[in-house]
Amino acid sequence: MDLFEEKEIIEKAKKNPEVFGLLYDKYYQPIFSYVLKRTANIELTQDLTSQTFFKALTKLGTFRWQNVPFSSWLYRIAGNEIANHFRKNKYRVVSLEKIPTLVSSSNPLTEIIKAENELEKQKDFLSIQEKISKLPFKYQEVITLRFFEKKKIKEISQILGKREGTIKSLLHRGLAKLKTFIT
Repeated sequence: MDLFEEKEIIEKAKKNPEVFGLLYDKYYQPIFSYVLKRTANIELTQDLTSQTFFKALTKLGTFRWQNVPFSSWLYRIAGNEIANHFRKNKYRVVSLEKIPTLVSSSNPLTEIIKAENELEKQKDFLSIQEKISKLPFKYQEVITLRFFEKKKIKEISQILGKREGTIKSLLHRGLAKLKTFIT
């Protein structure tokens, strides 16, 4: 869905709340994952994600289109809900290890398993990110654009204003240096 389609859906949802379901379906998983990474608490994540979408639905009439994805507004609402919750200090820590390991695809706990996998990826990302930050900036830049932003060599070349051969060379050298930190 592009920005134009999203704007149309939002306008329709302002008049017919059932249309909001399209936005909910598109953004539920990213918002759930974001909240889980911030709270590391499954029950709290479910509550805050529900509150986020409820607040978005009830405040949709005040939403002003600014040519940015609707998700930006949802992330802001989710961040505010998280901050408000912790400000009130009303949370109970639940270990992610309590999550069942075998879940059928029709079970509502499937989202929890997906979120747990995302948390594990986040831990791996932070570990790698720490090692990348030890590299000189020129290597950090090309490695981040290539592997985290999923840009092609040509795109990186255009972004950095360098020849494609230079980008390939920087990637090769940067990855070689990174490998020394990892092994």
